Amino acid sequence: MSRPPQSLNNNSQNSNNKSSNFYLNKPTATLPDIFLTAISLLFLFSSPKPNLTFLPRFLSFPPNQRRFLKIPTMSHSRTPFATPQALSDWLRPRLPSDSFASWGVKPGTKNVHNLWLEVSEGETSIIDSSPPLRTVNVVTVRVLGKDNRTLVESRQELSDGCFRDRFRPLSEKMKPYETPEEAATRALKEELGVIDSGVVRIVPGSYQKKVEERNSASYPGLPARYVLHSVDAWVEGLPEEDFATEEHEEYEDSDGTKDLDKAVSVRKHYWQWVSSDSVRT
Repeated sequence: MSRPPQSLNNNSQNSNNKSSNFYLNKPTATLPDIFLTAISLLFLFSSPKPNLTFLPRFLSFPPNQRRFLKIPTMSHSRTPFATPQALSDWLRPRLPSDSFASWGVKPGTKNVHNLWLEVSEGETSIIDSSPPLRTVNVVTVRVLGKDNRTLVESRQELSDGCFRDRFRPLSEKMKPYETPEEAATRALKEELGVIDSGVVRIVPGSYQKKVEERNSASYPGLPARYVLHSVDAWVEGLPEEDFATEEHEEYEDSDGTKDLDKAVSVRKHYWQWVSSDSVRT
């Protein structure tokens, strides 16, 4: 049975009313909303690329990054070796075999034990290059005397009975964190027997520093970089003629683990007064 036309018309009218109410109840855009939308669209299409000037100040980056200092690294510097044998095993394939074999055998040379002591005490650093490079800080003291003379060490007598020619002012390897003045005072005490520091006067303004690279006479085949710190000094009470001094052990070994007797050490220094003009600076 078909429905009366009146019922169909009523349903259509209700549906139209609901649709009308839907559009009537939808919120309409106000004038401020339209204005903001227009401004946003204008900004979007007029700025194809981001403008970094709108970044906050705390996000800004320096225009030249080279202003930042690069922190140097010590990745190529060798740390102290546990034993002399470990140092020997590391050096052997890196040095000429004939040169390395002459250490401690050729008169005037030192051995691996000496180098191990230097590295362990922080007096020497070894750079892992080809060949390795030994770097050492040395203090040189030009002891001034009367009549324009300077004291030089003419030669050394070593513990193995050999003699080594020197003809240079008093010099000594520096300890870690030691100033040139402190190293000079210690060197005068160890090599000249000057106990009273009051008799030593460092000449003001005499300090000089230079770097030399040359083959080491103590360790043949091992290039060395010497950072030389030199000062002039007046020392009271020294003999006016040539003289000699004896040196005690260079290193301390309170626990007996360094085997100092295996190293070649200096037993006696021979000193000579010469004209200052003949002394190499």
